[in-house]
Amino acid sequence: MDPISNPYSPGAGSPPPELAGRDKVRDQAHIAMARIQIGNPAKSVLMVGLRGVGKTVLLDKIRQDADARGMQTISVEAPEGRSLPAMLAPQLRLALLRLSRVEQAKAVAEKGLRALAGFAKALKFKFKDIEVGFDFDPEPGLADNGDLQGDLTALLEQVGSAAKSANTTLVIFIDELQYVAQDQFAALISALHKCSQLRLPLTVVGAGLPQLRALAGQAKSYAERLFDYPTIGPLNAEDAALAITKPAHEREVDFTEEAVAAIIAKTHGYPYFLQEWGKHSWEIAQSSPITEADVIAASTQAIAALDESFFRVRFDRLTPAEKNYLRAMAELGAGPHRSGDIADTLGRLSSSLGPVRSSLIAKGMIWSPTFGDTAFTVPLFDEFMKRIIPSWSKPSPKPQ
Repeated sequence: MDPISNPYSPGAGSPPPELAGRDKVRDQAHIAMARIQIGNPAKSVLMVGLRGVGKTVLLDKIRQDADARGMQTISVEAPEGRSLPAMLAPQLRLALLRLSRVEQAKAVAEKGLRALAGFAKALKFKFKDIEVGFDFDPEPGLADNGDLQGDLTALLEQVGSAAKSANTTLVIFIDELQYVAQDQFAALISALHKCSQLRLPLTVVGAGLPQLRALAGQAKSYAERLFDYPTIGPLNAEDAALAITKPAHEREVDFTEEAVAAIIAKTHGYPYFLQEWGKHSWEIAQSSPITEADVIAASTQAIAALDESFFRVRFDRLTPAEKNYLRAMAELGAGPHRSGDIADTLGRLSSSLGPVRSSLIAKGMIWSPTFGDTAFTVPLFDEFMKRIIPSWSKPSPKPQ
């Protein structure tokens, strides 16, 4: 099959040729944004799910939907170790500059730019990574107290007021929200709460790992009243089949029913894995239709590609102790697992493994679905751990 016309696109944040099974979440986000634009109350949307379910792709598609409807949008990703003010400040500046070009919003937007200057200067000592251009001098007393929660609230009030004056909505898109420090997340939640109380057309659409729900609740007890948390999971069989067959059919290539069933069985419906198997099945097939034999033959390449990119990039960030912990989890299966069972597998006491477990949670490798349980955030990571450390053996039992 011609590799140049191969429609499948495995990659970090790469949009699939067919975004199947996500219309409900897109509609939910649109309704929330549209309600906020006309002054009706609506919750911000925080999508949660494991790695590889397409949260980043979906976030970007919702942003495109908002842009197409004439809303103002800004987009940031929250990497580990970078502050929320540093991420937001440059993007808020761009949004305010755009709003200042709308005649009826010009004065309010310029006041917002003065608030941004005060905000950045006041917090520069605390958050040394803030870098943003100043278009106006700060206005004394406006978002410049040096307290993140109060200053971010004042700043977003001004931004929301400028959006209201321009008769539009400003939507802040934030990916990887689980990496935002708790005090900074709390400040954002507080600022959004105030904007909601004032009926300002400003909202957040975010995405993160499943622990995001708990992190929001820990940051502010009222967070559950501010956010909806749609779960983004693997695709059902019908949507997974559509994601595989439609892009090929548009290029006059078909899959046999058995081939589609084999791909779904091997990928468990996870969108990233569907793209990987689709790509390699296309490349190995000699002609249409792509058969089950082609899928089986392509599986070796698909697994190798996942191991070297999707899985390995996360494995290489781990310490030896963290790798050993995850290998013990893999020995128990896909999970979730009780923390005590993992400790028993390692021949250790649960209390002694607390720091390792906390570090893995902070790195986004595991999460706790319920108290005392531990699960992988990366689908099929248990199988990868067994491939990458095949000779791992259980430690000797703990002495009684």
